[in-house]
Amino acid sequence: MTRAVVLGGGFAGILVAKVLSEHVDEVTVVEGGRYPAGPGVRSGLPQAFHSHVLVTAGAQALEALLPGTLEALLAEGAHRRGLPGDALILTSGGWFRRHDTGAFLVSCSRWLMDHVIRSRALAGGTVSVRERTRALRLVGDASRVTGVVVGREDGSGETLRADLVVDTTGRRSRAGEWLAALGGAGVEEETVDPGLAYSTRIYRAPADLTADLPAIMVHPRPAAGRPGYGATLFPIEGGRWTVTLTGTRAAPPPTDERGFADGARALGSPIVAELTAAAEPLGGVRPFRATANRRRFFERGPRPDGFLVLGDALAAMNPVYSHGMSIALLSAVRLGRELARRGADPSVLPELQVAMAEVAERAWRMATDQDRPRTDSAPGPRARAGMSRAVLGNPALMTALFRAQTLVPSPRGVNPPLLQGPSADPHPPRDTDEAVAQYPGFSQWWLSGRPRQPATPLE
Repeated sequence: MTRAVVLGGGFAGILVAKVLSEHVDEVTVVEGGRYPAGPGVRSGLPQAFHSHVLVTAGAQALEALLPGTLEALLAEGAHRRGLPGDALILTSGGWFRRHDTGAFLVSCSRWLMDHVIRSRALAGGTVSVRERTRALRLVGDASRVTGVVVGREDGSGETLRADLVVDTTGRRSRAGEWLAALGGAGVEEETVDPGLAYSTRIYRAPADLTADLPAIMVHPRPAAGRPGYGATLFPIEGGRWTVTLTGTRAAPPPTDERGFADGARALGSPIVAELTAAAEPLGGVRPFRATANRRRFFERGPRPDGFLVLGDALAAMNPVYSHGMSIALLSAVRLGRELARRGADPSVLPELQVAMAEVAERAWRMATDQDRPRTDSAPGPRARAGMSRAVLGNPALMTALFRAQTLVPSPRGVNPPLLQGPSADPHPPRDTDEAVAQYPGFSQWWLSGRPRQPATPLE
């Protein structure tokens, strides 16, 4: 009988357990918290109150792993928005026009996403979960991991023997320490910290704006020699919106009610300020600061048989790019494919570690290319604005951009969209009213005499 133990029962861990259950006889998930009965708060998820979306490639991977789950999420109130066909996006170059690129995102609360996926992944009864149990250390030696020592809330512990041990414990993973304790080689790490900070508040939408509101993204607008705020507004289930202001740790977005409203008015458009002023706040403003990109290179150097690391424990990207859940899904799909081809012998896991790194590589490069400090050779603000305007006026570049950002593989020979020569946008930049006019239902509300919010300059 072959046994697998998955460390961490979060988003990635449940997906991995589902995949492993199709290739080994027994799968156990070790989860430090306790699952809520429904789509509720789960301990150990400090970012759960903030925006969470699946991008195109992640949604497609979800359907490959758990057919019908995307439809189930939408039936429970999740929203699908085309990019930029169903989204209002303001960049330094202006507003995007509506255009069907084939790229999209799916937005809902993290609680609903986890609940629906967990319920469907565990429905077969082939995976057992040990809740309120923590992994303490690995068992084995530098050549082979043979299990894990776990501890329970009452202070008792035991050793779980396993042929395969998979670490999906996230950013706080201690896998490097555990391997070193077995006499293994150290694990190289890289951190790229952009100093990003954000604050989020959830709102109940006005009754006439609960269904068809486009997703809204306002890129930062620097002012007075300091970084400006950016913002996103995503519809989620229950007639609610998740609204996030982004800034830097040097100039963080406010965390108090009045400051949050002032920050929304200081954006490059009044759209977020006016929408939130018309909505009902549900709870306070929640900050988040752990936005550094962090990569652990477990694929480099000799590693013991029987041990694998993936998800945020392997590569955690800045959450602003919304790639974490999608990378977990793509990793699970790749894991299943590799196990079907190679088998589930412990000796194949070091090779599978290389495959997991390959899945994460594209999102890692996209995030760190943006987040690394600018060099003298990097395009300046004026050049970047020119490239942004070029994309706004070119449907082909627009399609390439949004498909790349949603992790859809590019055809061979196609260059990254923002590296191609800029072409003139034949249309003048639109103001907010003109951008909103692209959406008749929303436009009717926008022009209906709502109270106007005064702009607030950044100080």
